[in-house]
Amino acid sequence: MSHHVSDQEKRHRPILLRGSLWAAVLAAAAIGASTGSPGAAASSSALDPAGFTTTIDNPFLPLVPGTLMRYRETGDDGEGAVVVRVTHRTKSIQGVETVVVRDRAYLDGELVEDTFDWYAQDRRGNVWYFGENTKEYENGRVVSTAGSWKAGRDGARAGIVMKAQPRAGDTYYQEYSPGVAEDQATVLSLEASATVPYGSFCDVLKTKDFTALEPGIVERKFYARGVGPVLEKLVSGGNERLVLVKVMHS
Repeated sequence: MSHHVSDQEKRHRPILLRGSLWAAVLAAAAIGASTGSPGAAASSSALDPAGFTTTIDNPFLPLVPGTLMRYRETGDDGEGAVVVRVTHRTKSIQGVETVVVRDRAYLDGELVEDTFDWYAQDRRGNVWYFGENTKEYENGRVVSTAGSWKAGRDGARAGIVMKAQPRAGDTYYQEYSPGVAEDQATVLSLEASATVPYGSFCDVLKTKDFTALEPGIVERKFYARGVGPVLEKLVSGGNERLVLVKVMHS
């Protein structure tokens, strides 16, 4: 899922929020993990809807309906907030029932982005990302839907946003919509630490996130077990920083 950054740096970055169960996709995921090729994203013919569930309990990316996560963002544009809500809604994409996650970004109290993201988990515990419907706002009006994509449309393919058993060195596509969304991640460590307003965490999964569409932009993301993403920061192309402030369940 994405959040608002400056115009120069704006692109989709799933926050939740970037292997599978059947032979064809398992092979593709293995290729992607070692080479970072688009093979890490699944073709529509490879997807078996019966192999997915809307119960997403990956320890590094649990998406439980009713969960709300509040983040604080700081950077050149000022101070903002990102509110992520795991809804009770589902959406069918390529025959796969996905969980709908709503991500709203605010800058100085004004809504600047409203996004619906679609996730599902396979039997091995890999969390897949099936696309997003995003709208950018200025003065209360929609000014752009750039970055929106859906697996199975215009060559777009679902990607793996969190592996069931991540290992240092793994590189994979989190999303693949040619020329629109081509985010990749490399696992740097499973022993990192992170301190944010919500708490201090050890044995944190740390990734390097990047895209060929904007080679000057590089991020670090930190995922805590049982929580999900707790920290994001740009290390190249800007100084934006996103920290987890609060988690609520309803």
